[in-house]
Amino acid sequence: MHHEAPLLDLFGLTFNLTNLLMITIASALVFIIAVLSTRKLAMKPTGIQNFMEWVMDFVKGIINSTMDWKDGGRFHVLGITLLMYVFISNMLGLPFAIVYDNVLWWKSPTADPVITLTLAVMVVGLSHYYGVKLKGTAEYGKEFFKPFWFMFPIKIIEEFANTLTLGLRLYGNIYAGEILLGLLAASLATGVGGHLAAALPMLVWQGFSVFVGAIQAFIFTMLTMVYLSHKVSHDH
Repeated sequence: MHHEAPLLDLFGLTFNLTNLLMITIASALVFIIAVLSTRKLAMKPTGIQNFMEWVMDFVKGIINSTMDWKDGGRFHVLGITLLMYVFISNMLGLPFAIVYDNVLWWKSPTADPVITLTLAVMVVGLSHYYGVKLKGTAEYGKEFFKPFWFMFPIKIIEEFANTLTLGLRLYGNIYAGEILLGLLAASLATGVGGHLAAALPMLVWQGFSVFVGAIQAFIFTMLTMVYLSHKVSHDH
């Protein structure tokens, strides 16, 4: 089950070519869907425009459940992008995996902790940026000492914990799903008995993995908005 990753050393840095390929494909798919759904806008939406407007309303509901629209409206596009990107990334490795010469070239990018933790760091970093931007450095800094000054170390630990849990939760669910699919796929290659024993569980697990991928995209977006609301809302 273990496959090597294609690595490229450049300028003293090591790049995982599979990760670069898969995040590029996921980004391109999100961009294509966005362009196609907004290319011919109509007052009575149909087809893919209708789908995109549903996504927009869904994300707006997420934001409204975590903060006032006055504070959270600026994060609408961010939420739409995150929801679509994470969902598509979760789905890419479901239908198949491409392995050539024991090197894995196709998988879900979110099945790699480097990708999910990078997304988590970006989200938490963005929350701090907007906290400082909207509240000012002095007022924002005081939040780390409320309600008592000795809460400061706990608040710092909380920031690291939020980053780790946000990234590792997504990684663990997607990676575990792909591992099980790989085991079932290996069973399919063990003859007629293996085909019969693994075919139905594999179809069921693929369907369940679509559900898990959608739920994880929702959770990631929801928690992003929760973290942002804690930083930008004056009632937190």
